[in-house]
Parts: sequence; structure tokens; C-alpha cells
Amino acid sequence: MSAPSPLPVLDISGFRSDPDGPAGAAFVEALRDAFHGIGAAYLVGHGVPDDLIARVREVAEEFFALPEPERLAIENVHSPQFRGYTRLGNEHTNGRRDLRDQVDVGREQPAPEIGPDDPAWLRLRGPNLWPEGLPAFRTAVSDYNAALEQAGHVLMRAVSLALGQPADHFDAIVTPPEVLTKIIRYPAPSEDFPTDQGVGHHTDAGFLTLLHQDAVGGLEAEVYGEWVGIPALPGAFVVNIGELLQLVSNGYFRATLHRVVSPPKGVQRISIAYFFNPSFEARIEPVTLPPALAAEAPGGESADPDNPILSYYGFNTLKVRLRAHPDVAERHHADLLARTD
Repeated sequence: MSAPSPLPVLDISGFRSDPDGPAGAAFVEALRDAFHGIGAAYLVGHGVPDDLIARVREVAEEFFALPEPERLAIENVHSPQFRGYTRLGNEHTNGRRDLRDQVDVGREQPAPEIGPDDPAWLRLRGPNLWPEGLPAFRTAVSDYNAALEQAGHVLMRAVSLALGQPADHFDAIVTPPEVLTKIIRYPAPSEDFPTDQGVGHHTDAGFLTLLHQDAVGGLEAEVYGEWVGIPALPGAFVVNIGELLQLVSNGYFRATLHRVVSPPKGVQRISIAYFFNPSFEARIEPVTLPPALAAEAPGGESADPDNPILSYYGFNTLKVRLRAHPDVAERHHADLLARTD
């Protein structure tokens, strides 16, 4: 029997129905405690339909069961926006290959025309790559993105209140948000790929991550200096904050260091990670905290000199993508890799 999770279970339904009422206020207080302490929690009462989650999981299973040539038809090397399928071992964390393959889906939009003086992160906007032989995939994932975006907006208003700000404090920089859904498969280690690094330890780059995981297990978080397992909780998302919420809270909120350990032989794990973030144009400035919170805010800058938190979200995201997908970077963004400034 696995050890109990250290994460609190937060029910957002009262905040959704009456953010100014007692249940809404209680949720904000519990959220503040969770993000100040561990930086993560289970989220229930979120309003995302169970049947929608089941549909996405079904099309995920169907996609990963496709013959490899059909999966590679939407490989991310064909996408300057780093969208589409990442083959096994082609994403890196901390310079090491991760034992996972995945599909990345962002906001569907045309690629913008980019001039020589435009910011490089504009290259991240554009269309997704969809599997032609699996039309239900596009429908289900698009519906899922829309539902999670709605949940993300509600959660960000609670975050604003938890930091002592008006509920609409972040509205301007998350309307619309930059979003990304990663549908990830973690196979067991093999002779050809013996690592147990499903994903190496890292903190997420943006505001919020909402993760739906299956019952296989493998997600771990660093909690007060120790690595502990974060098992699935039926009906719940694991929500954790990223580096930019750590920055904007001046360190009062803590970006959660986490990793995934590969499953045992004969088992695979599928997770669906949704990232809700500010617009690429947004410049992220720390809020002025109430004195009681400010007294416990140590500063939000990264302690890792090799991984600075950049205040413009677009540059922060581009930094992460170029590191994680060197093959895409070399094919589409060699000019950025050559820059030294």
C-alpha cells in the first residue's frame, strides 16, 4: 500500500458558485496555505466533466496505439512552434533524455508574420499538428483545452485574492492566456532505454499546471527537502504553481520541484498536463503584498544561475523550449542558438 499523499485536497466548487461567500473565502485561505507551503494541491469541484476527461484519455490511448509512421506524421520537428508528437527520448530535462513520448497542443491560430525587430517568442504562436486518421483526437483535446481554460481563469482569480490583490488583478495578462496541453506516455525502462527518468526534476515555467494522471503512479514532488510520491486522486487534478507565480508573489508562493519515475516492467503511464499561463507579451512584476505576507516572502528569483526566471513570459517559454527540444531548435531556430547576447 502506497504512503498517503502530503498534498491537501482543495474543493473549489464553493468559490466557483460564490467567490465572496464563506466557502469562497475558505477556499482562498486554503489555497494560500497550500501554495505558500508545498506549492501544490489536489483540486476537486473544478467543473471539468468526467466524461470529457474520459474522452481525452480514450483518444490518447488510441493515438499511442497508432503505427509509428502515423505518429511521426505529426512529429514536432515539422513545427516551428514545437507542437505535435515528440518521439520517445527526444525531450530533455537537465541535459538528459526523458523516457516518454507525447503530443503537445497549444492554442490553434495562424502563424503570425514576424519582422526582424519582432520578439523571437512570436515564433511560438501558430497552428497545431493533428493526426489525420484520428479526427476524434482534435475534437476531444480542443474541448478539453476550452474547459481547462475556464477552470484556469477561476483559479487565477482565487490566486489574486490569496495574494491580497483584487480578484481581477491578473485578468489583463491572462486574457487570453497562453495554454499548452501535453498528453504524455511513460513506458517502462528497457534494454534499449534503461533510464528510470520519465521526467527529470524541474519546476514549471509559468503560472499554473493542472495535471490529470492515471492510477499507475510515478509523480514525485520535493516536499520539505524529501522526495515523496503524489498518487492519483479520483476526480482530482494536481495543481501546482510555476516559476512566474513564484516571481510575482516575491517568493511567498513556491514553485514545486517535481519529477516522474518510470513505471515498472509491463506497465505504461499516461498523464495529461495542462499549462495556464500569461500572454507572451506580459511583463511579470511582483505584486505589493500585504505586510503579513511580505514578512514571509523571501524573494522569487531562481536560485539556479543556469535557469534564471525571465520576467517576460514569452522569453521564459522560448528558453525552456529551446533547451527541451534541441532537434526542433536546430531545424527551425538555429539563428537563436547562435546568439550570444
